[in-house]
Amino acid sequence: MDSSQFKSQSIGNINSLSKSRKCQTVELSPLEKSLINLLQHGLPVCERPFAQIAEAVSSTEKAVIECVNKLRREKVLTRFGPMFDAASLGGAFTLAALAVPEEDFDLVTEQVNSFEQIAHNYRRDHDFNMWFVIATESAEEIEQIVQEIEIKTNLKVLNVPKLKEFYVNLYLPV
Repeated sequence: MDSSQFKSQSIGNINSLSKSRKCQTVELSPLEKSLINLLQHGLPVCERPFAQIAEAVSSTEKAVIECVNKLRREKVLTRFGPMFDAASLGGAFTLAALAVPEEDFDLVTEQVNSFEQIAHNYRRDHDFNMWFVIATESAEEIEQIVQEIEIKTNLKVLNVPKLKEFYVNLYLPV
């Protein structure tokens, strides 16, 4: 099995690109590049994080905020917000997949995305062609949501809970 069998296309909610949007190359200003590179390492924990970022990139707080808003609006940044470790907060999460018939894919996407416990999902070129993460307030709730998804979609959910966590410090410089 080679990696070409796992091509992905985001099909999630507002934090993901729509199926109809093609991958586009965009020209970024020096400020935009600096912000994207810097923000991948997180926001400073202080009263005015954008002012501190502005100082680091030789700009103004207002310009930084406007630039981040522009990058979000133009979908250069598809997500901008905190990342929480559900398990350390007492919650739970699992990776899940469905084998969705192609003719039902759009309907099942809507059904899965209707659950508040699903942030987004991805289309894959594989028998299990829809993958998503279920995040809940408790481990017990995971199984409940899996059952509800199975009832709503009339499809069997492949539940793939994490056995061990590996930290990958992904950084994509622009």
